[in-house]
Amino acid sequence: MTTPRSGLHLATRRACLLAAAGAALAPAAAFAQGSAGNLARIRERGSLLVGLYQEMPPFHVDGHGIDVELGRAIAAAMALKFSPMPFQAGENMGDDLRNMVWKGHYLGWGPADVLLHVPVERALMQANPQVTVIAPYYRERVVLATRVEQLGKVENLAELQGHPVAVAGQSLAGWLLAGAVKEGLVTAFADGVGAAQALRDGQVHAAAGLASELECVLAGDARFALQPLPSPRVPPAGWAIGCAVRQGADELAAALQQAVQSLQTNGRLAAIFAEQRVSWHL
Repeated sequence: MTTPRSGLHLATRRACLLAAAGAALAPAAAFAQGSAGNLARIRERGSLLVGLYQEMPPFHVDGHGIDVELGRAIAAAMALKFSPMPFQAGENMGDDLRNMVWKGHYLGWGPADVLLHVPVERALMQANPQVTVIAPYYRERVVLATRVEQLGKVENLAELQGHPVAVAGQSLAGWLLAGAVKEGLVTAFADGVGAAQALRDGQVHAAAGLASELECVLAGDARFALQPLPSPRVPPAGWAIGCAVRQGADELAAALQQAVQSLQTNGRLAAIFAEQRVSWHL
């Protein structure tokens, strides 16, 4: 198993996705390159180009998910049309920020006006001074879900020894469990949603992954209990995810911050998460 990237990047599937994007995005991207980050030109255009990670359930799959609805709501709050720009992630977060925020891809697509689902992480921002990460809208966590009749609350990862446990191998949860659970680990899943489905369907006794991934499958089902993954290597408070814009795009950043704040205040932000059965935290 490859050791995942440090910090918040560990929690994504980005390392195992391809770097190419659909050629159909090129026309919109070509128009975006001259106006990305310029709020006056964005308003003249009348639409907000929103970068969305593909294959990231429950945030975006096939045009649906939390980030899709959030992008739509942000655009509406700014009196703009919503223009999604889905893309497949690069090898690392720096690639994604270059392609989708401050430069654009060498094949001609990007950048977007704003990229969603970016970790609000000091080290990431220091490593990528061309971007500004703003407007945190969710706090992600790594959790463990168990079938109550077989495991219940787990105080230590060693208690999972010998139990079949589902986890995506290329993930933070997979990396942590691989170092602590020697028997019973089942890693043939693309993400935590697949691991949660295996638990729901009775194939395993427990599943680990991101809270959003497990909740969208298991929330409200009394047969299962969710708890923080009992590992000292996991940040107990989780980490925030937010929006990235080009450095210096101060007017756009302020407008986006105001839009996200209004969605939080009026309850729409929490409702968007609830629609996917994910509890909203910040």
